[in-house]
Amino acid sequence: MEPQEKLHEVIQSFGAGTLDETRFLLESLSPQEVANLLTSTPPKVRWVLWELLDEESAYQALQYLSDDIRASFLESMDPAELVAALEEMEFDDFVDILQQMPTTLTQEVLAGMDANDRARVEAILSYPEDSAGGLMNTDAITVQPRHSVELVLRYLRLRKELPDAMDALIVVNTQGEYLGILPLTRLLTSDPSVTVREIMDSDAVPIPVGMPDTDVARIFTEQDLVSAPVVDDRGQVLGRITIDDVVDVILEDADEAMLAPAGLDTDEDTFAPILKTVRSRSLWLGINLLTAFLASAVINVFEDTIAKVVALAVLMPIVASMGGVAGSQVLVLVIRGMALGQISRSNLNYLLNREIAVAALNGLILAGVVAFAAALAFQDLVLGAIIAVAMVVNLVVAGISGSILPSLLRRLDIDPAIAGGVVLTTITDVTGFFVFLGLATLVYL
Repeated sequence: MEPQEKLHEVIQSFGAGTLDETRFLLESLSPQEVANLLTSTPPKVRWVLWELLDEESAYQALQYLSDDIRASFLESMDPAELVAALEEMEFDDFVDILQQMPTTLTQEVLAGMDANDRARVEAILSYPEDSAGGLMNTDAITVQPRHSVELVLRYLRLRKELPDAMDALIVVNTQGEYLGILPLTRLLTSDPSVTVREIMDSDAVPIPVGMPDTDVARIFTEQDLVSAPVVDDRGQVLGRITIDDVVDVILEDADEAMLAPAGLDTDEDTFAPILKTVRSRSLWLGINLLTAFLASAVINVFEDTIAKVVALAVLMPIVASMGGVAGSQVLVLVIRGMALGQISRSNLNYLLNREIAVAALNGLILAGVVAFAAALAFQDLVLGAIIAVAMVVNLVVAGISGSILPSLLRRLDIDPAIAGGVVLTTITDVTGFFVFLGLATLVYL
């Protein structure tokens, strides 16, 4: 049975009022499917389903829930239950959950853990959540160059179980400083008598503990990594990052790129209560309202011109809309390039000049079409010329703004994915209205 069919069957059984059947169906779902089911149901139904889950299934599902939904369940759990949840999920996922909890509750949870686990958790919690240190796990296996392959293999057999996504051992010196990696494939196919030094890969570059998670994701993508060692400023190995955590970062960035321009939180609950949703969206709507007032103020300055030439009111949205669309194309392209590490100060000038040229050429082509249509519709060649000039100017301004806004906003510690669209739309609307109505005022008044 397909996963979606399973989820549909659970919801149907719940709707029919047969809780025993629903509980039985829940037991057949994987933790990911349980999390998907909880995410796909309204709050009241969600809580009933949560109560029907056995502890093991509930704790395992926690790691796959969004922050917003997970937080609602965590609030109902005491520290002892949270510690018990540790045993049912991946260690790094548990730490991710702790990073999102209130400090007082985190301290209570840590106090209930054994010394070894607490030390591992505190080591990761000391780093920002969106850094390599926040992503890493402390389950790295290290070996020294002088060890023979036979000794390393015997050591691995004694462990009986390897950490998930383990594709290489980390080679360190006696002080724990990073020297390289030993791929498992090379270890398994080498002569048992050779030493680690002879077959290790000393060219593999470790990841600094303070590196932003987006840069970590870019390195994993570019180098097709499964795991990578993490080191501090002195070269000491602290742990490793695995591909599953990097995939989470990539998915979060993709969600942010899609939702942030609309002012939506990537962890927002699709079925959140009405008042909570109103609060989360009202701020963004208020900001957009202020920008609309600014554009309206510009239009109001030319009220007399619009009253005399009514056709201006019909044509104004065309100028503003074309500038907004053209600017958005450049903005998205630049933000993507910055995220991939393709854009820097060295090539920004080239990109800016290219976008100015593209905007000017597109402006001339589209302005000719719009000018002809306007002149034909209103029997006014001058009006056609005015809108043509305004459109060219606005598209060029849109190209320039879309090129430089991301870098400027980032310098101000503002996420361009969130604020870029609003700022760009304000610039193109104000520019389009001002140039179009200003030229009309000079000609007709």
